[in-house]
Amino acid sequence: MSSDDEREERELDLTSPEVITKYKSAAEIVNKALQLVISECKPKAKIVDICEKGDSFIREQTGNMYKNVKKKIERGVAFPTCVSVNNTICHFSPLASDESVLEEGDIVKIDLGCHIDGFIAVVGHTHALQSGPVTGRAADVIAAANTAAEVALRLVRPGKKNKDVTEAIQKVAAAYDCKIVEGVLSHQLKQFVIDGNKVILSVSNPDTRVDDAEFEENEVYAVDIVTSTGEGKPKLLDEKSTTIYKRAVDKNYHLKMKSSRFIFSEINQKFPIMPFTARIAA
Repeated sequence: MSSDDEREERELDLTSPEVITKYKSAAEIVNKALQLVISECKPKAKIVDICEKGDSFIREQTGNMYKNVKKKIERGVAFPTCVSVNNTICHFSPLASDESVLEEGDIVKIDLGCHIDGFIAVVGHTHALQSGPVTGRAADVIAAANTAAEVALRLVRPGKKNKDVTEAIQKVAAAYDCKIVEGVLSHQLKQFVIDGNKVILSVSNPDTRVDDAEFEENEVYAVDIVTSTGEGKPKLLDEKSTTIYKRAVDKNYHLKMKSSRFIFSEINQKFPIMPFTARIAA
């Protein structure tokens, strides 16, 4: 291995100050974007407009960084801004034609992501759209999610295992008479990889299994926890169109139609690796 290869390999690791700086920069931007999105969450606000503002802020902020470097640095939205209301679990980032608006009393789940040179920071937050304090079961479920996240962060340490986190967060939710929602995964993050192979399962059951894994030094994880006052089993109440996509880089397919090849070429250029919305692709 050449010295250049060795240097590049080291830069992928958290032992590199440059890598840590990029993670911190992405995190700073995504946290500012979150505050902007929260401030836009008002009664009668269109959800699609809120999502657009979150994504635009990330693109603007990242676009101002690393402009005068010799080697091009990829940067921008790592996961589209999503605003999911009440019983919608996550990842609602509607098309421009969608007329959905927020209402007083809504429980709003926000998630979004940013990357600098492929080093990803993602954030999730629950916001209650009301002027007074949150009480009752709404308060229970929010507190359960916050506490479970704190416990999970303390357990994602070298030597601990993914199943340790799974077991602990379920106990936390039970203490609030809530359930961890099934099917939610927390992934290891790597450069340009938002869904790494090491996974933390939210709920262990016969239908959903992941390989046992031990956390190691210098790894990065996105901890994703969703709680519910119900059974914690997602249900399809009404069909919605998929609006968030991610290219499967390990698969190739020969497209026959010229229009399909054009669209795929555009996706390759604009969103070669990170998830994107059908809204911006259009």
